[in-house]
Amino acid sequence: MKKRTIKSTSPAGTATGPRPRVYLDTTVPSYYFDERPALITLINVTRDWWDNQRQAYDVWISQATLDEIETGEHPYQAQMLELVRPLNVLDEVPEIDKIATHYIKEKLMPAKVGGDATHLAYASFYRFSYLLTWNCVHLANGNKRQHLDVINGRLKLPVPQILTPLELFHEII
Repeated sequence: MKKRTIKSTSPAGTATGPRPRVYLDTTVPSYYFDERPALITLINVTRDWWDNQRQAYDVWISQATLDEIETGEHPYQAQMLELVRPLNVLDEVPEIDKIATHYIKEKLMPAKVGGDATHLAYASFYRFSYLLTWNCVHLANGNKRQHLDVINGRLKLPVPQILTPLELFHEII
């Protein structure tokens, strides 16, 4: 897949201002196409968020997300790539690797799952409001929040809210 680069402006705003920015890791498009009966509730939430809520947010991915989809053994790999194709892709910059390495060194993220550190580094470096994931062990884990606050404080980086699609529904009044 051809590498895409960051756009300088958000594609749209609302009457109340720009949409909140959301960084997606690979688990969200993966769950969109998942068919495991044990995950049906999470799959339905993912599809509902994508189909009915995503438009309320300015959604981005990274080359790391694309690489994980392209090199993984996903049964719906082509469909996943097609799903994320319209999204903006963040620029790869050297700071991302440095931040991810720091997360691993400080034992915030495991070395064996280096992609998680990279996704968090992108969301932090690019100052996203949210990192959206179904990874509740390494990312959307409240037990890691205080450690992340300390590490990002030392790095002078903001901390994105790390949520699952279940937690990021735009209220319609």
